[in-house]
Amino acid sequence: MTLQATYSGANGWLLDFAAAGETLRLLVDPWLCGSLVFPPGPWLLRGELPHPWPVPVALDLLLLTQGLADHCHRPSLELLPRDLAVVASPGAARQVQSLGFHRVTELRPGQSHRHGGLTLTATAGAAVPQLENGYLLDHAGGSLYLEPHGFLAPDLLPRSLDAVITPVLDLGLPLAGAFVRGRQVLPHLLERFQPRTVLASSAGGDVRFEGLLQRWLWVQGSAAEAAETVAQGQAAGCRFIDPVPGQPYTLPVA
Repeated sequence: MTLQATYSGANGWLLDFAAAGETLRLLVDPWLCGSLVFPPGPWLLRGELPHPWPVPVALDLLLLTQGLADHCHRPSLELLPRDLAVVASPGAARQVQSLGFHRVTELRPGQSHRHGGLTLTATAGAAVPQLENGYLLDHAGGSLYLEPHGFLAPDLLPRSLDAVITPVLDLGLPLAGAFVRGRQVLPHLLERFQPRTVLASSAGGDVRFEGLLQRWLWVQGSAAEAAETVAQGQAAGCRFIDPVPGQPYTLPVA
């Protein structure tokens, strides 16, 4: 049984599950090439990758948490085969269907879908402004929770997980408050899921942003603070990883 996670910066991950002769490769919220621009234009916010990422080979599933551009990056999605199976939030499902993907399963919070040996359960994520998804992933090769904005659904029951992928910083704007609540949510994730590994996400990968919103953005927390929170948390023996993009991490599983 193995669970391997590879970060590509921003919200992008490649997850490899393997157990009992089955391997399953899952691409999450990919931003692989080109600029990231939020409406109404680059003057508001524009992101640039340090370099493009190759399209992963032998993909089994595309998983999308949100329909926003930093999770559902159309230039990157256009690089993927249209017959690739997709599991997505309603907003993201509309995006990929408009690009010609035809094996799309739309999940709302509380709904589940099985793909091979993997069970995916959508959880309530951030309202940005429509309610988007987090996911619980269960496979014989490992179990994992991910949600990119630091919003933990209160109705999720406590359970032990092998890994949690989460932001660890709070990001916000004046008057609007925090739209990413990683620093706030981390102690609750440790208590709720007792994970063996916590992987930092959503604000890494040496991505460069510019524009009006970038000048107003405030940040609270740090990877060092998150590491200390994990070390002092209730998840005994939990390991914190601030991932190096492109480096695969093999995670301990039960």
